[in-house]
Amino acid sequence: MDISGASAIITGGASGLGESTARALAARGAKVVVADLNDEKGTALATELGGAFVHTDVTDTDQVIAAITAAQDLGPVRALVNCAGIGWATRTVGKDGEYASAHDLGIFRKVLEVNLVGTFNCIRLVATAMGREEALNEDGEKGAIVNTASLAAFDGQIGQAAYSASKGGVVGMTLPIARDLGAVGVRCCTIAPGLIDTPIYGQGDASEQFKDRLKKDVVFPKRLGYSTEFASLAAELITNSYMNGETIRLDGAARLAPK
Repeated sequence: MDISGASAIITGGASGLGESTARALAARGAKVVVADLNDEKGTALATELGGAFVHTDVTDTDQVIAAITAAQDLGPVRALVNCAGIGWATRTVGKDGEYASAHDLGIFRKVLEVNLVGTFNCIRLVATAMGREEALNEDGEKGAIVNTASLAAFDGQIGQAAYSASKGGVVGMTLPIARDLGAVGVRCCTIAPGLIDTPIYGQGDASEQFKDRLKKDVVFPKRLGYSTEFASLAAELITNSYMNGETIRLDGAARLAPK
């Protein structure tokens, strides 16, 4: 699928995996809409790439539709990459055995609301817009969606119940959504990245020492992944017209220990 001159929406696009993906798709000629909560970084990146920034909470339907409208102003909507997400680490029960110290249910719901419900909200709305576009070829292809899961969907560690549940949900809905969207000419795949070196780990000596410890679970290459490697795969999943319904681990063969 040729995305040159088309528009692409990247949620969480102002930094990390989303920023690298925005750059990769812009390099292929797409008009990028950076959909993010960080106004300063999002505006700067969109300006640099010749795209548009829209302040977007992925759980807010009106804000997602505003991002779609901005994309339609730039070109036909052909791509969505869902990178927006949050993390949390809390054990299911507390050490003191009290009900009050059990995992906060509001936090559990919040993680699912952003990572799972937010991803689905963007999919259902952007796919609707894609379905209105003209088909690109005799196959009836109109667009492609890439979601972001995590190794935590498969190898969730201690304290990752909420995060793993949210990312496992993204994996679980990928195939049925692909089957749903085939009727409107839209493909859907998911990337489950492993330990990727992004700003989430911070900076400085303590951060570097922490990242060094993480490498023990990676088989080869013995390092954290690069956000550009995620972006490269995302671009391939969008442009390769036979990629559909798949979840691909991007992890250097890492299998995470319990902690």
